Amino acid sequence: SGNLEWLDKNKTSFLIMWRRPEEWGKLIYQWVSRNGLTNSVFTLYELASGDDTESEEFHGLDEAMLLRALQALQQEHKAEIITLDDGRGVKFF
Repeated sequence: SGNLEWLDKNKTSFLIMWRRPEEWGKLIYQWVSRNGLTNSVFTLYELASGDDTESEEFHGLDEAMLLRALQALQQEHKAEIITLDDGRGVKFF
């Protein structure tokens, strides 16, 4: 129970998460809001590994989980995942 997610239909592989993607998204968005960064664009690298996020809990977050967190924010219309020349990024609203 809790933060376990099955990765296949036969339930042979699973992922145990420290936080659910929605919770990570909330933490990321709180940082964006707190720092007046709405309407800003970031690369995924900047969010997970950039100097500006070093003191944040989401710093160092796995890219797959970061994407899921950003997808949760996208569903809430708080962000949009975009394709950049050198990879993916996100714009916050």
